Amino acid sequence: MLQCSVASIRFKQTKHTPFSLENTKMFTFSSEQDSASRRCVWVNGPVIVGAGPSGLAVGACLREQGVPFVVIERSDCIASLWQKRTYDRLKLHLPKKFCQLPKFPFPNHFPEYPTKRQFIEYLELYAKHFDINPQFNECVQSAKYDETCRVWRVKTSSPNGFEVEYISQWLVVATGENAERVVPDIEGLKEFGGEVIHACDYKSGEKYQGKKVVVVGCGNSGMEVSLDLSNHGAQPSIVCRSSVHILPREIFGKSTFELAMFMMKWVPLWLVDKILLILAWFILGNIENYGLKRPSIGPLELKNKHGKTPVLDIGALEKIRSGKVKVVPGIKRFSCGTVELVSGEKLEVDSVVLATGYCSNVPYWLQESEFFSNNGFPKAQFPNNWKGNSGLYAIGFTRKGLAGASADAINIAQDIGKVYKEDLKQKKQKVPTHRRCISTF
Repeated sequence: MLQCSVASIRFKQTKHTPFSLENTKMFTFSSEQDSASRRCVWVNGPVIVGAGPSGLAVGACLREQGVPFVVIERSDCIASLWQKRTYDRLKLHLPKKFCQLPKFPFPNHFPEYPTKRQFIEYLELYAKHFDINPQFNECVQSAKYDETCRVWRVKTSSPNGFEVEYISQWLVVATGENAERVVPDIEGLKEFGGEVIHACDYKSGEKYQGKKVVVVGCGNSGMEVSLDLSNHGAQPSIVCRSSVHILPREIFGKSTFELAMFMMKWVPLWLVDKILLILAWFILGNIENYGLKRPSIGPLELKNKHGKTPVLDIGALEKIRSGKVKVVPGIKRFSCGTVELVSGEKLEVDSVVLATGYCSNVPYWLQESEFFSNNGFPKAQFPNNWKGNSGLYAIGFTRKGLAGASADAINIAQDIGKVYKEDLKQKKQKVPTHRRCISTF
């Protein structure tokens, strides 16, 4: 049996709280060969998986509660989706006041719709302000609740082969809805011959000048990629296989989202949908004239029921009207340099951009199927989608964007903070309680 030794825990004083985790209680193997590549860590607080906006938000709120924590991130930076898997022209689609994280507003000099670079700068300032220092380059391989010891065991691995098992009373899943790219299985795609990339690898339309590009997917990313391609002199066609709601980003100088939130305080959702669609028709016209079909239910109802976000138009529709972006139906198959549509039409194409979205990766590593469904979203055991059983929490799965994640973060931190402080008062958190459980790692 491998034995573990207990290292000391040290706290440092910060301006935010008297408790700041500098070194967790650490268990290392007595075997020199194993200790070079494996170790155990007892975390005197929650383990947060993911250092995106959701993970940072819950970390900041825990810091305010005086609760120590560890943030695990598989990439080498915070907000890796924003830093490494977004296109250059990206801006926040909603006003900044709906996108700021708890307890730290955007700088006043930032525009109403911050750019990608500005949002990343804000997140870096946020992490620095709350002294959040994630464990980078650690990919979670598994997370399982130990019924005997009543703790979570989170096993990670690094590119250099180093393995860590974090042991904690609480686990916060903050990997969100967009952890992995979705690549559709389309006949002949592998034999297409031209360039095929996912939207997460698309940066700019500059290199596509003069080329014929098919963009698969007509959500916000697909529309904006098509707009960017057209602005750089490409000839994009956007595949619109299903119906889609397109709304102006602003109505009479006010954010459409803000207007909808205001109306929902006074009138029912179905009526807000009716008003939005009438205003959208007045500003944008009838989109069905351009090969786009609206869903049978309103944009807000569709978002609530199915999680499908309406497109907030920032110029793509004008490109469609002018013919610079062509709308085509679903794809039947690919062949060498050619795309055959379900209508029978064939297009010669140089490149394909798959704006087909993302999905959660939680089912691959969280070994508790009763909490998360196969599509990576919390089940009914999560009241309000943020609190589960046995110290399990989820943030960023409410399909309410950054505002929803911020609300989750506040709730999670308050819930954990209450238990943490009660445990401190009653002196029930004792390391020896768990030493027997981890000695067989």
